[in-house]
This record gives sequence, structure tokens and C-alpha cells, in this order.
Amino acid sequence: MKSDLLKKVHKIEIRAKGLSRDVFSGQYRSAFKGRGMSFSEVREYAYGDEVRSIDWNVSVRLNKPFVKVFEEEREMTIMLMVDVSGSVFFASKGELKSEVITEIAATIAFSAISNNDKVGAILFSDKVEKFIPPKKGTAHCLRIIREMLSWEGKGEATSFHKPFEYINNVIKKRCTCFFITDGFGQVGKSLSIFARKHDVCSIIVNDIMENTLPNLGLVFMKDAESKQNVWVDTSDKKTVRRYSEYREMKKQEFENSLRKLGIDYISLLTTDDYTKALIKLFARREK
Repeated sequence: MKSDLLKKVHKIEIRAKGLSRDVFSGQYRSAFKGRGMSFSEVREYAYGDEVRSIDWNVSVRLNKPFVKVFEEEREMTIMLMVDVSGSVFFASKGELKSEVITEIAATIAFSAISNNDKVGAILFSDKVEKFIPPKKGTAHCLRIIREMLSWEGKGEATSFHKPFEYINNVIKKRCTCFFITDGFGQVGKSLSIFARKHDVCSIIVNDIMENTLPNLGLVFMKDAESKQNVWVDTSDKKTVRRYSEYREMKKQEFENSLRKLGIDYISLLTTDDYTKALIKLFARREK
């Protein structure tokens, strides 16, 4: 219902604004410093200035030495790459993974606009579901939150290749990308190409039941992405162990791939305090 959606948006807005203002404002600015230095003005040379900063054209014209003054090019573009495949609409207890992902994205978005940065989003499954071009302002942030909360994806599976292939074509200037997913998919060539030009951070959100099967006896399970149905004996210790080992293997493979590309990442459960995880990520970036 529309009224329920508005209530959820308003609730997330209040929490995300509070966190971005009280917790993340300074850390965000320190962790993501902008694209570099841009020319600001010239001033007369002073003792101790570097010779290489002298503007020779101005100095010759005015018959005295002047130096170029640069300032940090603070304004940035933040892109939220958000997984909306079938598997994110799951919870064994507490909030759905999709709801936690939305709260994390909202906190990042409000931290960005409070620093006068642009924010855009790509919602993806096994294809690009929705592209929201980067803009500034609270109204734009709220639109992104509404889209994430109300989106009913057409694709069930997850592919990292297509969204990064798409963003490689539409985002030409350097940006900082937050790649938020619950999957441990293959890191393909398109992400590798994107990570060479842009700054990428990954946030992995999982439910505790995805890592360890509880003892519930014989359970009928359905894969949210492949739609495959299977009976699983969760009382069988060998089955439970093999399942946990497989999950851990896929997790390690994915994280190793991110590390090889120089991508910072955090991994958390829906029951974890995501603010602590974000603080950890921002602190790591600041160092």
C-alpha cells in the first residue's frame, strides 16, 4: 500500500539522516576525499613556495613571480549498485535482507548529499532493472529509497557482469561506487575494467540461516533465484557440514577476487549492527 510505503520511507529517512549527521559526516568526508586538486587562483610568490608552482605566463606579464593555487576538488559522484534479485527478499528473523540493504544505501546517500555530492543508483538482478542518474538533494535521495523499497524485480537470478558493463558505458567521469549484494558471484571482466577507473567498495549482506542450517528435520526448500525445489535433511550432520563448507568456500572465493582488484569490502549479517560495519569500512578507507 502507498501509505505503508511512505511510512517506511519516512522511517528510513529519519534514521539515515540521523546517522549521516551524527556518526558518518566527518568519517565520510575523510574516507572519500574527492577526485583531486583543481586550479583556484594565482597569488604573488612567497618565500618557501615550490618553484614548480610558478605560473610563468602571469609572472612574465606582470614582471614579478606568481604561483598557482590549487584546492581540493571536493564534489564527488556516488553510485549505489544495489542487488534486487530474488534472494534478497528473505529473512529467517528480523528484517529482510532487502530492507537492511536499503537502510545501508540510504545512510550512504544522505552522508553524500550532506557533503554536496551527487548520488545515483543502479538496481540489478541478472540484468539492469533500473538506472537513476546521479543528482543532488534530499528529494532525489528519497526517490532512490522509494524505488528500492517498492521495486519488484523482473529478474530472479544475479549477474554482476551486466550492471557493470552498463555502468562502464553510462558513467564516464570518475565516481565512487558502493556495490551492495547478498551474493558470492563471479567477478567478471566488466567489474575489473570498472575498478581500474573508479573507486569501488563492496558491502555483502547475508542472513544467518544462509550460512548454517538449523536442525529442523526434513525440510522442503526452494531456491529464490533458480526456482529449483529440493528436500533437505537438516538433521543430517554431514549434509549440514558440507553445506556450511560450500558457503564458506564461495564466500572466500568472492572476497579473494575483490581483494585482487583492490576493492575494499565488508561482510555482515542482517542481525548485525550495520553502523559498526560502515564505521569500520570508512576507517579503513581513511587509513
